[in-house]
Amino acid sequence: EKLPAPVRGMHSNVSAAVGVARVERGRHPLAWIAAKMMSFPPSRAETPAEVRFSKRGNAELWSRQFGKHPFSSLQYQGTGKSARLLIERFGALEFAMALVLEDDVVRLVLRRWRLFGVALPLWLAPRSNAYETTAENGAFRFFVEITHPLCGLIVRYDGWLRPKRERSRQQFLHPPDELLHRHSLAHVVHRIGFQHVAEAFRRIT
Repeated sequence: EKLPAPVRGMHSNVSAAVGVARVERGRHPLAWIAAKMMSFPPSRAETPAEVRFSKRGNAELWSRQFGKHPFSSLQYQGTGKSARLLIERFGALEFAMALVLEDDVVRLVLRRWRLFGVALPLWLAPRSNAYETTAENGAFRFFVEITHPLCGLIVRYDGWLRPKRERSRQQFLHPPDELLHRHSLAHVVHRIGFQHVAEAFRRIT
């Protein structure tokens, strides 16, 4: 099995997870505006974190709480030109990302983005460095850094999570095997239906 166990477990039958997060916000006025648009939390050296997962039609809502600050995003499988990609939506902003497996790290690579439904050139997009892996304590580790040439750092947050003992959430996206390729950088569906991804990897490797 190539997917790290904490990553595979977090995206299978977990309805909520708790842990610790750190947040750093950029100081440029444009960075402040961008972070505000996506409701990112203020800077925190270390704060309790909780994430809840709930179904919204063919999508999944990730409701995050870092300290006292809530923020959320909607995630769903792309179609058309964004087929084989994961879409994550923060309000009017949509980001289409490829899931890339590198050893024991799952990376999200930005391929397309839209504002109010209008596709924008990729060179205008924020730069992102986002991945999931195993933390030193054996928990699920996440790291997200978003920057832009015009303003530098917008936000950087990272931390670890462990599944909360609650009723498991249902799987609702079942990516077909043909979307997964041995050498493809566009593995479908990040954070949703990971046990299906893991099973597909076992069959093709």
